[in-house]
Amino acid sequence: MIGLEDRQTMVRHIDTAHATGARLRPACEVAGITVRTLQRWKAEDGLHVGDRRPLAERPTPAHALTDEERARVLAVANEPRFADQPPARIVPTLADEGVYIASESSFQRVLRAHGQTRHRGRARAPQRSRTPTTHVATAPGHVWCWDMTYLPTQVQGRWFYLYLIQDLYSRKIVGWEIHEADHADHAVGLLKRTALAEGVHAMTDKPVLHGDNGSTLKATTVLAMLHWLGVKPSYSRPRVSDDNAFVESLFKTAKYRPEFPAHGFATLEDARLWGRDFVRWYNFEHRHSGIRYVTPAQRHALEDRAILAARHQTYLQARERHPARWSRETRDWTPVGAVTLNPERDAVVREQVNAEDIAQLVA
Repeated sequence: MIGLEDRQTMVRHIDTAHATGARLRPACEVAGITVRTLQRWKAEDGLHVGDRRPLAERPTPAHALTDEERARVLAVANEPRFADQPPARIVPTLADEGVYIASESSFQRVLRAHGQTRHRGRARAPQRSRTPTTHVATAPGHVWCWDMTYLPTQVQGRWFYLYLIQDLYSRKIVGWEIHEADHADHAVGLLKRTALAEGVHAMTDKPVLHGDNGSTLKATTVLAMLHWLGVKPSYSRPRVSDDNAFVESLFKTAKYRPEFPAHGFATLEDARLWGRDFVRWYNFEHRHSGIRYVTPAQRHALEDRAILAARHQTYLQARERHPARWSRETRDWTPVGAVTLNPERDAVVREQVNAEDIAQLVA
């Protein structure tokens, strides 16, 4: 149905187009109505009172349920034996007893009219799956990701445990420890030392810490430490393996390094020495492909813009020396902007980035 105001505007535009030489039928087709509809609106006062169909009085169908039948439907649906049953179960049960009151759809309409179409059983009603929360990091210290992985030993069935915290924006490893047992106290200690090293207490906006649903990372002592630090916890969706993809990718990089022992670590000290060397290499030597091949430490210190600008100038000078070798633009060395974890929509990311830009201008 077309509202009264929209009708009047549409007819006014059609009349204007017709008065300036347009044919009436094509003008009506462009507006989405027929010539007959336009004539009816003008002849039957349709431009002053609007569509009268919603106000029409319609007779009750002859086969409709009577008031007594509707009351019986409601009474039967609320009997103790049917109080937790949907109409699709109530009607067949009554039919087995030789009783027919109304169809399933009629039961549903009566219950809906009385506000009783909610979940009727004691079991929890079906829930929509939770969408991942989009985290946007526009600078170091906005979002951290953490996880724990197994490190093999030379004894079958025995493992060491690597706890690691990564800054989402810079990809830098800001905290790590290796232990011979998986325990929440190790996670608490790592959190406390990492927060001290990164100066979390002095931050106006505390970081978000995203992890999986493992029992160690969700322990009560861990949550208490996060609350004390002012760090907001975030967790992956159940049974979803890629909600913490940045740390998982980092673990793969670690375990496929040539220095990683093929037959496992002999002692805990060997594992910690390997971890120390790997973290040093990863943070200060590894040119990360996701951040335009600068090191995580350089990006964490916000040095990547100057480095990439210098690279861009080097490429421009090379093209000036040999322009015939460059058929297109030089390689893109634009700094990587905001980094997102589990992006829901591009609009969410744009809003977050715009908000950060406005905050910086205001400051």
